Amino acid sequence: MIKVNNWEQEYSVGMTIEDLLKRNNYTFPGLVIKVNGKVIEDDERESTIISDGDDVKVIHICHGG
Repeated sequence: MIKVNNWEQEYSVGMTIEDLLKRNNYTFPGLVIKVNGKVIEDDERESTIISDGDDVKVIHICHGG
């Protein structure tokens, strides 16, 4: 089990951050991803593997004026 924004979810061995985003339909262009408190850069999403017990935060960044 992993947590995504405080919700428990199943994961599969070898799942990447990019896989998780697709599975959960996160398509917003301004996303910040943190795994166990560490920011994952956009170019690391396909290579960062999720492990059992990981705490993933998906944060939507938006601004206005």
